[in-house]
Amino acid sequence: MMAPWFQGFSAKSGRRKRVVPFWRSRRVAVVSVLAVVTTIAAATAWGWKTGAFTRAAEASRETLLAATADLGFEVREVFVVGRVQTPRAQILKALGANRGAAIFGVDLTAARQRIIALPWVREASVERVLPDTVVIRIIERKPVALWQRQGTFTLVDAAGETIAGADVTAFNSLLVIVGEGAPERAVELRQMLAGENEIGPRVRGAVWFGRRRWDLALEGGITVRLPEHDAPGALHRLALYQRIHRLLDRGVQTVDLRLADRVVIRRAPKGSDEEMAHKAPSS
Repeated sequence: MMAPWFQGFSAKSGRRKRVVPFWRSRRVAVVSVLAVVTTIAAATAWGWKTGAFTRAAEASRETLLAATADLGFEVREVFVVGRVQTPRAQILKALGANRGAAIFGVDLTAARQRIIALPWVREASVERVLPDTVVIRIIERKPVALWQRQGTFTLVDAAGETIAGADVTAFNSLLVIVGEGAPERAVELRQMLAGENEIGPRVRGAVWFGRRRWDLALEGGITVRLPEHDAPGALHRLALYQRIHRLLDRGVQTVDLRLADRVVIRRAPKGSDEEMAHKAPSS
């Protein structure tokens, strides 16, 4: 049999085969796609590594923010609600936006975190009121005691946390507490004293011993030793003694309430110690 005179002609079908150019073959297409993807990935990596993309995005952002500020969306007023102890200058610095800055450029989340980090601030919120106002609402911490430690005084708030860096000069009338771990128990102590009108107003300080119990320092130099367990009950017994016998008005130096069934009293008339033990009155 004679060979076909043309390579593209099929003897069986009588049709000419389709000739596909080399550059359109599947293998070449795959290689080309991979090359393009690799190039894009390399260019992207180069852009992030050199900071080119970041700089371009930042430049675009600044241009857009400047345009919005030109349209009137800029910071013109800052209202602060709830401020008592925190200086206004501290809050404005923590906000991080000067008058005339683009209001959409204020990072509300970051500003809130910076404001909460201020010594007196317990909670805060920051919001935009378009077109030109930022409203800051803060809840300040409430001091309840002064913690004396190594010759220095630190304010303690209602959550038992110290207010670092706060000026204590305006709070010298607060209860003074001493001892490791005393701040965490300050609120509990105040609540206990508030429940006894005969005793509470007389207390000027308290020492937390061994993270277990309190000694109270009353006006007139009187020391009251509370037990480790049921301190409120012991204080109530002392209040009954005061109400019935005016015990604290009789030159008492020390009142020991650590025994559950009696009150031990020590006083020092004319330089000599005299100790008395009384059964606690029934309530």
